[in-house]
Amino acid sequence: MKFRKKHKEQSEVFTDSLNDILFILLMFFLITTTMANPNVVKVNNPRGTKDTKAKQNIVVSINKDQQFFVGQRPVESAMLDSFLIQEIRRAQLTVDTPSVVINADSIAYYGEVFRVMKLAKSAGARPLGVVK
Repeated sequence: MKFRKKHKEQSEVFTDSLNDILFILLMFFLITTTMANPNVVKVNNPRGTKDTKAKQNIVVSINKDQQFFVGQRPVESAMLDSFLIQEIRRAQLTVDTPSVVINADSIAYYGEVFRVMKLAKSAGARPLGVVK
């Protein structure tokens, strides 16, 4: 007995619009990748809930002519050590660790900036350096 083979229809996938869809996706990805800068390194900065700006108890400024100012008062370089220690001692009466903010010009000698920072730290203050 011979059975007849049934002829099965093959299923077919409709791919006529596939080219259009791929072209649109390609254009989308090309446009979005040019907008994103791959050379940027993302860093998560910590966010505080309190105001973290330090209170500026004593401000020491050094201008481009290497002149020293404590607050608004000009001070000679030789007298800076004793005057700054006196100001730190006066600020310690109201605050445990006063902060000494150093505003230095970019042309100022860094040795003088480090001298003021070292002096403030040895006197019990917290030095904060700012170079303009």
